[in-house]
Amino acid sequence: MDFHQGQESLTAIEWILRAFIAFFFLVIVGKLLGHRSISQLRMLDFVIALVIGNVIAHPLSEERLGLKGSMLTTSVLVVLYIAGIKLMLKWRWLQKAINEDPITVIQNGKILYDGLKRARISIDILLGELRGKQVDSIKKVALATWEPDGSISVFLETKFAPVTPSSLQLETAPFELPITIIRDGRIDIKELERLHKQEEWVKSELKAQYQAEVTDILLATLDHQDNLVVFFYR
Repeated sequence: MDFHQGQESLTAIEWILRAFIAFFFLVIVGKLLGHRSISQLRMLDFVIALVIGNVIAHPLSEERLGLKGSMLTTSVLVVLYIAGIKLMLKWRWLQKAINEDPITVIQNGKILYDGLKRARISIDILLGELRGKQVDSIKKVALATWEPDGSISVFLETKFAPVTPSSLQLETAPFELPITIIRDGRIDIKELERLHKQEEWVKSELKAQYQAEVTDILLATLDHQDNLVVFFYR
């Protein structure tokens, strides 16, 4: 059964076998590429996105290929993906085999070179990721781990951690997300209704506080204390 070679036509079983081989082959490829190459994607997400993209692209560009085989292959891949996710939740060993545990790259202010080699990242990449977390000194880091999705988690030494109201035992008001009431120079009527406000109230507040019209506003938000925050086009 030469289902792996080019042929004029393939049976349904041969298409399914191709899908299985492609899926597991790309899992192995993804493992070999390492965390950095699939940054922000879990292993199975990377595999399914890559395979389905190629499977669907070919019949769209090759007039001799029909959609039947691609649709069947895609369906098999989706089933494999869902089954893989469920099996990973059920069996810890399978989850560890596909998604590796986080790799410690910094501990107690010291870079762990063995960790960098395992994660396959350079010092420059590590420093760039730390800058993205607003960390200005490695000496301040208690623990930094390289995650399976290619991101970094950083925990600062306690003495360098930001001061929060809870650390000072201060009472705080509950968090409330401001509501967008103007977007691209247009008032969102539904959001105003949620806040029990009228268009005329918004227009009068804009004139009183900012000497502006609705069409001048790029974005405007309102919180439950009636604090109006406005962003202009210029």
